Amino acid sequence: MTTMQIDFVREILPIILSFAVVVAILPMLIPMLRKFKFGQTEREDGPQSHLNKTGTPTMGGIAILAAILVPSLFYLRSCPEIIPVLMMTVGFGIIGMIDDYIKISKKQSEGLTVIQKMALQFLLTSGYIVYFFLVEKKEAIVHIPFTQMSFTMPVWLYVIFVFIVVLGTVNGTNLTDGLDGLASSVTCVVAVFFILVTRSGAPGLEPINGMMFGSLMGFLLFNAHPAKVFMGDTGSLALGGWLSSLTLLIGDPFIIVIVGFIYLLEALSTMLQVGYFKLTHGKRIFKMAPIHHHFELSGFSETQVCFGFTIVTIILCLVGFLSHPMGL
Repeated sequence: MTTMQIDFVREILPIILSFAVVVAILPMLIPMLRKFKFGQTEREDGPQSHLNKTGTPTMGGIAILAAILVPSLFYLRSCPEIIPVLMMTVGFGIIGMIDDYIKISKKQSEGLTVIQKMALQFLLTSGYIVYFFLVEKKEAIVHIPFTQMSFTMPVWLYVIFVFIVVLGTVNGTNLTDGLDGLASSVTCVVAVFFILVTRSGAPGLEPINGMMFGSLMGFLLFNAHPAKVFMGDTGSLALGGWLSSLTLLIGDPFIIVIVGFIYLLEALSTMLQVGYFKLTHGKRIFKMAPIHHHFELSGFSETQVCFGFTIVTIILCLVGFLSHPMGL
């Protein structure tokens, strides 16, 4: 094949296929979720404006997983590099699906216990680490942003580092999924960034990034405000699994702090709020955490917050190009 044909097959076709799968599935999935009463249960301590979202179909992330898994079957032989990323994306999506199902069946906003969720995430991440070293035969190399330098970690330290990156990223993407279209639109931008980065820096990984972008574009047609369906933990955990495993695989996990700053901000705002609340016996830093709720309660609409966070991500992805070896 010519270079142009390879670019189409690896970069453009996955976007089209994934977009088509989501657009085909969701019109059938949404009525099915309604029929089985797979609706969202909003937190009683959340914004009052969100209470009217109770009952909106959730677990829409099933369509995102299908839109990534089905096209991936055509790329496993030609681009085996996608296997560990696919494993983490689908694996975390399944953990999220279990969590969503428990929430729905019990009609509450809490699903798996913290211990259960952490145990499953540790198990999946351990499998990724084994695949990383024994199958991919990768080294514990980490790139330093804004430089051409990298360093090699001791294996034991790198293993700890992987758990921090994965669990931190997954928690961040999960917290970002709190407004209509927020996690979808922010991650769309991040996916485009990695399509461009991997086309020259890590050939073979472009398809999985294109699938993520295409699936989220299709999902946004139904998830933009007012949302007809939510991705649930099924989708938000899958986003974290995709991003963390991808950056580790290309040796550039610190890039998440830049291009995924919104995820970090959501997680940090929650930790700061909880910590400050406990230390001061009831005082708060933000009106509500995660921070997107703070902006809501400050007078911004869901659409404004979503748009603003997406614009910030676009700018930070441009900065990300300068921090990456490809852009230096």
